[in-house]
This record gives sequence, structure tokens and C-alpha cells, in this order.
Amino acid sequence: MAKESSHAVHAAGAHRVVVIVDENSNPFELGCATEIFGLRRPETGRDLYDFRLCSPEPRTLMRDGFFTLTGVAGLEAADAADTLIVPNRPDTDVPRRPAVLDAVRRAHARGARLVGFCSGAFTLAEAGVLDGRRATAHWQWADSFRARFPSVHLESDVLFVDDGDILTAAGSTAALDLGLHMVRRDYGAEIANSVSRRLVFAAHRDGGQRQFVERPMPDLPDESLAPVLAWAQERLDSPLTVSDLAARAAVSPATLHRRFRAQLGTTPLTWLTGERLALACRLIERGESRFEVVARRSGIGTAANLRTLMRRETGISPSAYKARFGPQTNG
Repeated sequence: MAKESSHAVHAAGAHRVVVIVDENSNPFELGCATEIFGLRRPETGRDLYDFRLCSPEPRTLMRDGFFTLTGVAGLEAADAADTLIVPNRPDTDVPRRPAVLDAVRRAHARGARLVGFCSGAFTLAEAGVLDGRRATAHWQWADSFRARFPSVHLESDVLFVDDGDILTAAGSTAALDLGLHMVRRDYGAEIANSVSRRLVFAAHRDGGQRQFVERPMPDLPDESLAPVLAWAQERLDSPLTVSDLAARAAVSPATLHRRFRAQLGTTPLTWLTGERLALACRLIERGESRFEVVARRSGIGTAANLRTLMRRETGISPSAYKARFGPQTNG
């Protein structure tokens, strides 16, 4: 069962994110963590995270010997992490160092948030912290993972899983999706959107979306969903339906559904609901305290619908979201 934890930023400083880098770690996911948590964001008016890399050895040979990482902290830095990102690597059958697994267990025992990108789920499972928990990993390792760790509830066809104090991503760009989700959890939708704009990356893809799509790019330019998505985002306060989206795209609802699945890995209704919730969160962060107004302007309808949707998707009520991310905490 997931532990309840807000992982709020410490009053004395920014939230401490530490990445453990071990032999044969993947550079891509390390780069994702650095982009999300390691760069200064002066446009937000605050330092979001205190970011550090650490390793059990002074010199760490990265995946396939691409380069050697030096000059990072020792493994003891993991003991100061509020969020600990564990190592991942392609050789999942090779056991992790006992010292790394012990660092993961200590972090979990003291309530730190644990994150595994791609094959990092294997590290978490080896440490024993995923028993009875939900997780994901790259689809190509799903059978191997289930065979080795049958007590873990693996969801093999989603982008990422947020199980409270343990979060896992499927790999590749899903690491960016999970990282932005974490920023949204920590600082709200407005700052997450600011970070995503700097990355030139989608601000919000729900964790339940599929790991891969049928076509990364449409075969024909006129099959792109971009125009209808932009049209809908400007009209979220209207009572839009899937049929409305299909009519705008000049296709049948069934064809629209297939294109959403192929290009975005989700359904039109799920996408529309996610966009409306993101708008509702931004309105609350900007100071709108009348939840019936937030619900109406975001197309969610009623304050009751807003409460239900926010609790389901963020785990907290609109009032709690306002207290955490409203103007009085952003100043």
C-alpha cells in the first residue's frame, strides 16, 4: 500500500533530489533527471530543487563505455535525499551492488520518495521496497520482471506509475513525463507548465497512457491531431464532446478514437478530461477561489465534479490544492 507523503519543500531550502549513478547506467535517463531537476529556473522566481549526483565509485563507466563519470558525490549523499532516483541499466540480470540496495532501503525506511526510470524498477524490486506495490518498467522487460518479482504489481503498458512514495517510469521519454508529473505534484500545474515549455515537451501526458503508439508520426499531414487539439484547448469551457472533436477534424468518432490511440496513446475523452483538470489547477493557482467558477471555466461543470476529479487524479481536494499551490504559497 502506498504511503501518504506530501514531499513538500523544506522551509530552509529546496527539495533535495539525488540520483545514484552506477556502472553501465543509461545516460538518457540521467539527462532527463538533470533537465527536470538540475537546472535553475529563474522564470519561476525560486529554486525548485537541490540536485546532486552520487556514485558508489569515484569513476563510473556509463552504458557501453560511452564515457566515464567522475567528480560526483559518494554514495553517502543518498542519505540526505528527499527524492532518490535509483540507477537503471540495460543488463537487468546482473545484481545491483549491495551498497546501492542498502542506500535504497535506508531512504525508503526514512520516508524519502523513490523513483525508478526504465529498468530502475529492477533496482527497487531487488531492494525489496516494491513488494505488494504497483510499478512499471519498459515493456521489453515485462516478462522477465514478472518472473523475478511476482509480488510486484507490474503495469507493463503505461507510461508511468505514481504509487505515492514510489514512482516508476517506463523509460525513454516517459522519464520526462514522470519528472514533469513530479514537478506538478510538488509545485503545481503552472510551474510544471513553465518547465515543460523550457523543455519544448508536452506539459501533461497521463501516466495511464500507453508506452508506445502505433505510429510515432502521422502518414499524412492532414491526419495530424495538432489543429483539433489547439482548437479544443481554446474552448475547454464549452460543453465539448468527442463528437464535437470528431466533427472539427471532419472524421467519424471511431476514426478520431483510432488517431488518438495511434498518435497520443490515449482516448479523446481521457485527453479532454486531463486538459480540463490542468486548466482548473491553473485557475486555482492564479487565485480563483470560487470552485464553482473554476469548474465552469474549465468545462468540468460543477464543484462536485471538480472535487471528484481532483481527488481521483491528484489525491487531494480543491481546497487542499489551493492551500498548497494558491497565490499565498507562491509569493
